[in-house]
Amino acid sequence: MKKVLILAIISSAFLLLGAIPPGKVVAKKSPEKPNIVLIMADDMGYSDLGCYGSEIPTPNLDKLASQGVRFTQFYNTARCCPTRASLMTGLFQHQAGIGHMTKEPSNRIDYDYGVYGYRGEINRNCVTLAEVLKPAGYHTYMAGKWHLGSGSPDLRPRQRGFDRYYGLLAGASSYLDPIQPRGIWLDNEPIDKVNQPFYTTDAFTNQAITFLSEQKDQQPFFLYLAFTSPHWPLHALTEDIERFRGKYQQGWDALREQRLRKQLKEGIASEKWGLSARPEIYPAWTEQDSTKQREMDYRMAVYAAQIYRMDQNIGKLVDYLKKAGKLENTLLVFLSDNGACQEGGVLGGGALADINDPAKGGAISYGGVWANASNTPFKGFKHVSYEGGIATPLIIHYPAGMTGKKGRITSTPGYLIDIMPTFLEATGAKYPTEAKGQKIHAIEGKSLLPVLTKGTRQPHEYMYWEHENHRAIRFGNWKAVGTIGAPWELYDLETDRTEQHNRATDYPDLVKKLDRQWSTWANSHRVFPKGSMKTDFTKEWNFVKTAD
Repeated sequence: MKKVLILAIISSAFLLLGAIPPGKVVAKKSPEKPNIVLIMADDMGYSDLGCYGSEIPTPNLDKLASQGVRFTQFYNTARCCPTRASLMTGLFQHQAGIGHMTKEPSNRIDYDYGVYGYRGEINRNCVTLAEVLKPAGYHTYMAGKWHLGSGSPDLRPRQRGFDRYYGLLAGASSYLDPIQPRGIWLDNEPIDKVNQPFYTTDAFTNQAITFLSEQKDQQPFFLYLAFTSPHWPLHALTEDIERFRGKYQQGWDALREQRLRKQLKEGIASEKWGLSARPEIYPAWTEQDSTKQREMDYRMAVYAAQIYRMDQNIGKLVDYLKKAGKLENTLLVFLSDNGACQEGGVLGGGALADINDPAKGGAISYGGVWANASNTPFKGFKHVSYEGGIATPLIIHYPAGMTGKKGRITSTPGYLIDIMPTFLEATGAKYPTEAKGQKIHAIEGKSLLPVLTKGTRQPHEYMYWEHENHRAIRFGNWKAVGTIGAPWELYDLETDRTEQHNRATDYPDLVKKLDRQWSTWANSHRVFPKGSMKTDFTKEWNFVKTAD
């Protein structure tokens, strides 16, 4: 009787304490795989979000930043197609076949230069994020701008790992009626007509949420939401434009000063850097007459409205995730594909009447003067490798995978090739060495997750860029930048991230070292064109060729 009582007490203790009886092995529960949401803005400058210095209200992205991590030294490739190629594959864009732009039926230029790194379409020696996450049990969805090639069905999102797709296969188009010239696609079929009223930023988000809501199982998902906002043309909803009309009468020079003050207060910029000089060919605001000032105020108001509407849609998506109980375990990443866009002209492209014309989808823009303000405090724009061309806001929000203080700002440098390793580490997905009978380039990026958990990570020894004959290399806080064939410029980013004081003549040995290092990388990563080319590549870019 006493033995029975003792056994009963021991059994009760095991039950109460959750202990495991001897000889019984219980497998440790695997951590739940996170959902992945990757959001990309198009042609948005470094200072265009409220949490990066802007006066434009972006409360939803600001809230994500306040609960996550803001990166101040994250980089893209300076251009839309190459950034998407690198982001989607974890490789340098030349390895994926898109060193310049994509060739598409609507292009006036054939961007296939007949050499490996510049074929103008994503190749099969790479795998996309969707192709990597799908075998790991993920549903894969995309809404928005693809821009990785559209000439053949094999190049489309559905053929590169996405279960569902809705958006623009090619580049930017009319926000209000995108059927012409490029068109909207659903999965593998073009849509003949969109229901009016229509606005791409709303439509992309609504369709993304539809994809998520139609998923009936509890498997994790990967959503890539690639907005065209705030890329030209200047198309925005009337009610959004009215929020901003008249608010830019102080002009671009005063706006840059205003944004810099906010960046300094937020800890986004350093007083040591100063504010980069306005380009000499750009006029001062005070040089414009009242009629031109009203026009330029309106152009900037439309641009601000585009960003505001994007933020509202991101809020809509976050609200859906929260109500569905999925936000806590969602790794959400937001960034821009390049710096602010100066295309269209110094004082903007297109006539005032072209703004919000549904039939106009070209470079109807806010002008280089405002783009310069968007990139505060940096110099340079889209296309080039100065900080204004390649620096992007990066916000990571991952409640279940983050430790320590929320709302941190990190100066840890990183760039696009780090996104794939981050998702691999978070999900346990395996990166292949071969796919569809083709060898896959090895990835060289480093996961960003240690920044979320430990506050830092092992840095890249060197970081590399090239686009349109413009090159850069970073080594610690030193950055060499310039045009291929011209002398390197050298900047100390710790004290001069606005790249105002060229130190190349002070450190000639360092410049030689960085030149050799960049050339070694370029020759091993398909950066220099080799072999025959369909067009005069050197004439278009003044490109320096090397021997095979």
